[in-house]
Amino acid sequence: MLLQNTLLEAYGPTILGGPFAGMSFVRQVAEGCCVPKLLGCYEEELHPYVEQAILRDYPQILNIGVAEGYYAVGLARRMPSTRIYAFDTDENAQRACAAVAQSNDVAERVHIGGLFGGEDFERYAHIRTLLVCDIEGAERELLNPRAYPALRRMDIIVELHDCLVPGLSVEIPQRFEATHDIKLVKQAGRGAPLPPLFDKLSHLDQLLAVWEWRSGPTPWAIMTVKA
Repeated sequence: MLLQNTLLEAYGPTILGGPFAGMSFVRQVAEGCCVPKLLGCYEEELHPYVEQAILRDYPQILNIGVAEGYYAVGLARRMPSTRIYAFDTDENAQRACAAVAQSNDVAERVHIGGLFGGEDFERYAHIRTLLVCDIEGAERELLNPRAYPALRRMDIIVELHDCLVPGLSVEIPQRFEATHDIKLVKQAGRGAPLPPLFDKLSHLDQLLAVWEWRSGPTPWAIMTVKA
């Protein structure tokens, strides 16, 4: 919290780097880490794939497990023609996401909802769609293309919570191997430069600033519909 307050005092709630640099954010996240998001190094392993998604210019993005809107609002800012459908079961997260969307002037394109059921995928399958999913292990039930065939027509970026449900990083890609090109991305070290204020802090503080509070492996699957 001390590092977070130091960063906020120096720069305010603005994301400093990464694909969403310049985005107005929150002073306290709905869950998990705040400082890496403010620094812009959060989930740095995904940055190349976020940039690829932006270049693909999807008409719509479905973000399930939106939290305070880091991806939903960040992508809305970078993709001015894209509609974002953002879902989270936490009402506090919904309110935070709405506030972040409003402060970044994209509220008219970020549509916020609560519980998302697998049968709802069909509502979004009529046009080219990117699904961004981070739901703490519930992806095992939700990302089932046999039960929800609309998933076969969506590009997907999903965080796989092996630390909560062992084997998800094998099980989920196997479900999509017939319809998608798949790349598994694992956690790596953080190489993003820190703002000058960290020059005067200890090495431990510098390490803690980029720590994302992960209790175990949470790789990502990047799954793109085959041509």
